[in-house]
Amino acid sequence: MDKNMTKGNQKDILDLDLTAVPMQEFSELPEPESAAVLDQLKKATPARIGIGHVGPRYHTAAALRFQADQYAAADAVMAEVPEEVIQKLGFFEVRTKCKDKYDMLTRPDLGRSFDEEAKRTIAERCLHNPDVEIYVGDGLCSPAVEANVPDLYFAIRASLEYDGISVGTPFFVRYCRMNTAKTVAELLHPKVTCILLGERPGLLTAKSMSAYMAYNAGYHMRESDFNVVSNISAVGIPPVEAAAAIADMIRAMLKQKASGYSLVL
Repeated sequence: MDKNMTKGNQKDILDLDLTAVPMQEFSELPEPESAAVLDQLKKATPARIGIGHVGPRYHTAAALRFQADQYAAADAVMAEVPEEVIQKLGFFEVRTKCKDKYDMLTRPDLGRSFDEEAKRTIAERCLHNPDVEIYVGDGLCSPAVEANVPDLYFAIRASLEYDGISVGTPFFVRYCRMNTAKTVAELLHPKVTCILLGERPGLLTAKSMSAYMAYNAGYHMRESDFNVVSNISAVGIPPVEAAAAIADMIRAMLKQKASGYSLVL
């Protein structure tokens, strides 16, 4: 963004990509009473602080930024992960019973389950009985896969393998819900199952991901048996930092043979 834009100059707004500017740097206050305090606040949170207003209304740039972030979030839900992204990661792909994104949003039950062909593919192509199985799902935020997985997955794997912990075969699940982890665990029998899943986007970011993990996962387990590291993104927990936290949590699960509320961290 043009530096003058942050000082209230709204020239050529329509030619700008307002979403390219982090909210910590977005301000429409031309002369704040305390620039130092405003700068400190904006560095502490990506919330919409100091965006400016004219009477009861936001400045044009702030209003357009709000709308742009809304549309980016909606697009993230309906977007597809490009096949070339999965190929570049070196993963193979399976699908849930959903035939498209509309199915995934309206039929969560289909997004939690696989047909027999998908189950057979997972069982045939993946390592069985590893210490940890890590796989990726698009979930409700497809852009999160390309934005986070290259750093996140490989950092987790490297950290675990450095300690002699075996990691299973990675793969990608399209139209994926979190509870696919139960079926994957029943098929491959890892000690710990971890799914890296695109998370519901908001106005802060349309590229957020979470990691859901469970020890001895399967159809018998409850939701409370999962642990989660959420808000993995450039404006939340950076992927490499999140990888360290996830790897530490997995080590704790393997040591304590527990997860969810039973895990002591």
